[in-house]
Amino acid sequence: MDIKVALVGNPNTGKSTLFNRLTGLNQKIGNFPGITVDKKTGVAKLSGDKEAEIIDLPGTYSLYPKSNDESIVFQVLADKGNSSHPDVIVLVTDASNLKRNMLLYSQVADLGIPMILALNMVDLSTKQGIEINTDKLAGKLGVQVVNISARNNIGLDKLKEAIANTTKIATQINEVDLHFLAPEAINAIKERINTDNNYYALQVLHQHEHLTFFDEKDQLEIEEIEQSHHFESSKAQAAETIARYKHLGTILSDVVIDKGTAKKFSFSDKLDAVLTHKVWGFAIFLLILFIIFNAIFAWSSYPMAWIETGFGWITSSGHEYLPAGMLTDLLLDGVVAGLGGIFVFIPQIAILFAFISILEDTGYMARVTFMMDKIMSKVGLNGKSVVPMIGGLACAVPSIMAARNIENWKDRMITIMVTPLISCSARLPVYILLISIIIPSRNIMGIVNIQGLALMVMYLVSFVAAVLVAWVMKVVIKSKEKSYFIMELPVYRMPRWKNVFYTMYEKSKTFVFEAGKVIIAISIILWVMASFGPGNRFENIDKKYESALTDTTKNTDHIKTLVATEKLENSYVGILGHFIEPAIRPLGYDWKIGIGLITSFAAREAFVGTMATIYSVDGGGEDSTTIRERMAASVNSKTGLPVYSFAAGISLMLFYAFAMQCMSTVAIVYRETKGWKWPVIQLAYMTTMAYLAALVAYQLLK
Repeated sequence: MDIKVALVGNPNTGKSTLFNRLTGLNQKIGNFPGITVDKKTGVAKLSGDKEAEIIDLPGTYSLYPKSNDESIVFQVLADKGNSSHPDVIVLVTDASNLKRNMLLYSQVADLGIPMILALNMVDLSTKQGIEINTDKLAGKLGVQVVNISARNNIGLDKLKEAIANTTKIATQINEVDLHFLAPEAINAIKERINTDNNYYALQVLHQHEHLTFFDEKDQLEIEEIEQSHHFESSKAQAAETIARYKHLGTILSDVVIDKGTAKKFSFSDKLDAVLTHKVWGFAIFLLILFIIFNAIFAWSSYPMAWIETGFGWITSSGHEYLPAGMLTDLLLDGVVAGLGGIFVFIPQIAILFAFISILEDTGYMARVTFMMDKIMSKVGLNGKSVVPMIGGLACAVPSIMAARNIENWKDRMITIMVTPLISCSARLPVYILLISIIIPSRNIMGIVNIQGLALMVMYLVSFVAAVLVAWVMKVVIKSKEKSYFIMELPVYRMPRWKNVFYTMYEKSKTFVFEAGKVIIAISIILWVMASFGPGNRFENIDKKYESALTDTTKNTDHIKTLVATEKLENSYVGILGHFIEPAIRPLGYDWKIGIGLITSFAAREAFVGTMATIYSVDGGGEDSTTIRERMAASVNSKTGLPVYSFAAGISLMLFYAFAMQCMSTVAIVYRETKGWKWPVIQLAYMTTMAYLAALVAYQLLK
């Protein structure tokens, strides 16, 4: 690359949007060296055929870190040996709230790295009556100042040109005299680390223990300097912040003219008065949830039917035209059946993530976080816990990683422990499959879809369970740390439809390829285990029905179904299922469901693929063509009752709602907690909770 550029800015300034605009699809996500914090990099084309590597650093309000993510910013900017250390910094600010954003600018400027100030969302600030004299501001700061709107693709060509041509270090550097805060300690550090930058030395005093580029000897010597000069970090930080804001006031006094202060937030305030109301806010949130889950069933019914019909046609055509044999059976009853179990749920996955993307893009999800803080604080958590928990609707793995932003250790641990209880997208196929079998597809008053209502109830059950478990852990886990919650509510905006459709595509693709690999592998293994048995069991079954199959007076299709069923029960997978059946019979499950429970420990959604494979091998009945029809028609051979009764279906959904059936989640909890203690506790309590809830539900409803 010709140049390396770091994007730095406060949260909610549009930094990530700018990153996406500059880099397009030329992006990759990894980890910063030595720490499990996401590192987003991409390539941008600049003017004059230059190319730039763009690095999107985590959002932070200042260089003083409050989380692991924020500590990365100073590490990258301070360490010239870091692979992400930039040649140029683009400091992204919200033009409608410039003074607050400029605190971070003034800190970064004092590090002496060439930089550009990007005033983002200028279209919104103009509507709010805010005028910024960018030429005068550039003259005072001594850097290029560029007006942009990353969301609307305004000013990005000028920004690229500025990046390509900048060599300037901010002339404001050291205009705020911070040497007075700890002169002797700063001088000692400057001499120790061989720098002439006062602010760099001051930051080393503040956060040297977070800086990985200092070895153990360096750390001990810096700690000795800090103690010998009685350096008090919190007092120095407070004094610095006051001094910087005073200086920024003089810089911005004749640069920013706010003509719309009175009406600036009137629209947002009126909306927030309703959407974050202690009663109406929750009622509206529940209504939005119902609309989402109602749409998941109502809008996806036709695409699901088309996909099921398509895979049914492929299977029947394959058996008709392909040569009979083991390879054909493996392809159609193993691979194709597994693929059908994946693709049929793409419409629901796409619809769910479309709604989540819209709620995030409009700014409403931030309001949900704000409202939930009141509930969270009563169970020992804070509003920051809501971010991972809402993210848990998609997947627990990145959500547990997002808990790093929670400063309080106890809050972070409780969040990690309860986040897997939130119903993720992997549970969605299981819920939809079971609900479509046990709940009739009817509308109340022509509007309320009963199946959609049932799906919403399952999600609410998972959230209530997470809150209750958090309340218990609040008592069990001891800590003296105090927690706090500070967040900035973004302004309301129209969703970016391109972003919404891209999210739908990406999440659907991830589901197909990530979950799909596991499901296909399990489907093939299951087919092999279901197609073979120990000893000569299969031969004996063939001999048992040999005369019946040649008797033209009997229904040979029915006889073939009996043969397939009996072979399945005597296969390796059937033997395993019957072995565990006594443990799950009180829950209302048969041995086939038991196989699904075992395979879905790899990934919850594997239950669907497992059922597809087992019922394909089983024969499924003459008129049954889809998984749902085959499962709905299945009857318990001992009781003569439907396997998927209402009681058994509710029991199974509750088991999946609470059980820890995801190896990836266990692995990420191990990595985040640095040991097996918490993953084992989590696996034990969730499995126990799932079994007891399923047992009680079945025994009460049967």
